[in-house]
Amino acid sequence: MSLETGTYSKGLEGIIADETTVCRIDGQKGKLYYRGYAIEELARSSDFEEVTYLLLYEKLPSAAELAEWRRRMRASRTIPAQVEEMIKAFPPGAHPMQLLQSVVAYISSYVEHTIQHSTTCNCRQTLHQVVQVASVVAAYQRFREGKDLVRPRLDLSHGANFLFMFRGTEPEEYEGRIMDACLVLHAEHEFNASTFTARVVASTNSTCYCSISAAMGALHGSLHGGANEKVMDMLDAIGSRERVGAWMDKAIAEKRKVPGMGHREYKVKDPRSYVMEEFLKELSEKKGDGRLYEILKEVEKQFRERMEEKGKPLYPNVDFFSGAVYTLLGIPKLLFTPIFAMARVAGWLAHVLEQREHNNRIYRPESLYKGPAERPYVPLSGRTG
Repeated sequence: MSLETGTYSKGLEGIIADETTVCRIDGQKGKLYYRGYAIEELARSSDFEEVTYLLLYEKLPSAAELAEWRRRMRASRTIPAQVEEMIKAFPPGAHPMQLLQSVVAYISSYVEHTIQHSTTCNCRQTLHQVVQVASVVAAYQRFREGKDLVRPRLDLSHGANFLFMFRGTEPEEYEGRIMDACLVLHAEHEFNASTFTARVVASTNSTCYCSISAAMGALHGSLHGGANEKVMDMLDAIGSRERVGAWMDKAIAEKRKVPGMGHREYKVKDPRSYVMEEFLKELSEKKGDGRLYEILKEVEKQFRERMEEKGKPLYPNVDFFSGAVYTLLGIPKLLFTPIFAMARVAGWLAHVLEQREHNNRIYRPESLYKGPAERPYVPLSGRTG
């Protein structure tokens, strides 16, 4: 294909790069499916361990398969002592996403896995890059606070165990359930920037660990991860429900974006935001603190009214409510993107395996050259200026 007949799209928007059976987004109807299962059903009825099995094995497990899968995932939670030392030595001023990008590659040195240049791998068996990210995030926060590491418990769900390792005390049942379901909501989302990064690296026959480490780097970018942090900054700036109108008037006058409103893929409300809103409402009621929920609902109401008047309706995405959920669970903003990574690593691995095992072809797109025409080299003695 010549560049003259090829299709050019900035950021590859609208370009189909490959086939996938992992995930489908219907942006017009506001639907999201993992392997054909609606995200609302999975978030309300399943859990992160079962969804990870679904993503990696392309089907829901039987009772026996799920029991064995839970045992294997939970047995992988303990991080090597060398990794603990790496976390302790991490510079205090650096972002934890930089730690995760490094530690995923480092963990691979302590796992027996197939050689780098093989078209197959045993990542469905080792599971360390899926399970241990949560342990690393919890350990990072414990060391950051000058506290001792909390060893994992094998009787808790993935989300509940993270809260246990993070806090040092067992969470309430509803807290563990909500945390685990939040991971389900973030586990997969088709060919986004970080997932595509993972697939590009996987297409070279590099390791799953290298592919996921690269995806971590993409997620660290402010245009990909961190939206829910900006939502919390907005809530801090507003302060109370009564001040939403004045804040909104100023934001619109200055043509500023309202964090958490709108999504590149969805033309209606993000299906994940409905479930996340339910969790925020439940947490607010159980903890007797509805301030964040009240502000968010007023922001949603007023912003939608203003945008609909202009014929540009915008709706909440999953990050509009998720930051407030994590805040009520006692999680600081610095960990919001690492928690995103804790969940998305399951989807990344599913895509890496699909890329490597299903008619892989290394990615090598063309570019549209806009530089100078051919010109002669001028020796240094003949240059001016």
